[in-house]
Amino acid sequence: MPRQIFQLKVSLADVVPPVWRRVLVPGGYTLDRLHRVVQFAMGWQDCHLHSFDVDGVQYGEPDPDGELALRDELDVRLDAVAAKGGRFLYTYDFGDWWEHEITVEDVFGAEPDERYPACVGGEMACPPEDVGGAYGYARFLAAVSDPGHPEHEAMAAWVGRPFDPVTSRWTG
Repeated sequence: MPRQIFQLKVSLADVVPPVWRRVLVPGGYTLDRLHRVVQFAMGWQDCHLHSFDVDGVQYGEPDPDGELALRDELDVRLDAVAAKGGRFLYTYDFGDWWEHEITVEDVFGAEPDERYPACVGGEMACPPEDVGGAYGYARFLAAVSDPGHPEHEAMAAWVGRPFDPVTSRWTG
């Protein structure tokens, strides 16, 4: 039986303009490995905690203090919890609360000459880390896009590089 590949659309919730990626991921990947794929494809830097919510069950890194009741993401394969047409959530940075909706668009056999995982599509740049979630990102975009905005200089200095959500390249 050929290896199954999951075509996933990862969409960042509550962000305008919409930020999304399309990734091809082996079904045998654990949720821990899927976390790394999402981090790379979106452009995050993996500086914060994360979790998956699949049908009301929370998966993530085990909490040594036992405060977060998460099932270990290392023990769960993508193909065990997801199927074509399914959806689940991935949350990154519990302070900024970046919620990503992951939709399983398709499941198919691996192409023998292709390398997986792969990011095969997407739109818009990932928000900067620690910008303050969707609300903070909206404020940030308003400030950096308008030289007359009272926070323009401070936000431009904070991000440390030119930032344009439309023309900044997504990782692919």
